[in-house]
Amino acid sequence: MDVLYGLHPVEEAIRAGTRSLDHVAIAREREARRDSRLDALVNLCRTANIRVTTEPRESLTRHARTDQHQGVVAFVRERKLLALEDLLDELPNSAAAPGPSGHRFFLALDSVEDPHNLGALLRTADGAGIDGVILPERRSAPLNATVAKSSAGASEHVRIAQVVNLTRALEAMKQRNIWIVGLDERGSPDYDRFDFRQDCCLVLGSEGGGLHDLVKRTCDHLLRIPMAGSVSSLNVSVAGAVVMYEAMRQRRGASLQPAPESKPSKPRKGLGS
Repeated sequence: MDVLYGLHPVEEAIRAGTRSLDHVAIAREREARRDSRLDALVNLCRTANIRVTTEPRESLTRHARTDQHQGVVAFVRERKLLALEDLLDELPNSAAAPGPSGHRFFLALDSVEDPHNLGALLRTADGAGIDGVILPERRSAPLNATVAKSSAGASEHVRIAQVVNLTRALEAMKQRNIWIVGLDERGSPDYDRFDFRQDCCLVLGSEGGGLHDLVKRTCDHLLRIPMAGSVSSLNVSVAGAVVMYEAMRQRRGASLQPAPESKPSKPRKGLGS
């Protein structure tokens, strides 16, 4: 059984309803202080028919393996992730059109192994209205309590598919007429010169090495974030946020000056040819 800790992650897990909660334990010392946020969480548990227990704070620290639990630990069933086909076929809301522009926008992560970066990216994905996130089974941070805490609970709301081979998954998306757009410091054009008002998937690489060569070759386009300082790139979670919100700006109807590179022009590669 997994654990989630912290007020926001536990609250969002209850609201999202994506997995079953066995019970929620709160610190006995915190309950004695009658914290208003804790009262709201307890009421939410009661509404959802989730059992609430009290334990010493030291016990919660052992369960969470950290003292940053804010006096709240939830015991949850393992989250069942989607298959790629489910992610592509299902809509978040049965009658809703995908994305604010009617086009789908996905995020694929190539070997993001830091759970704090993964949590930050999932939080941004939720805020930017991403239709789904694709994670590889290997070389990826597990969806654990650290990720949930880093995402402030947003990870419970994001639709996530796990795939055995990321390159094959990207090729399958190309067969669905989804453009694969990687982020690379040597890419061209700049990220804000690309037209995101079409079905596309943004691919981000690992914290140190960026995109793997095979993943990079699978991309239809490689974009870059221009850097004016001494370092050549941003942290992956920051870079992802920059591009995701530029895409959201465009897809909400903001004006975009057409650029020669903004429309995909080169032939597709691989299975999407």
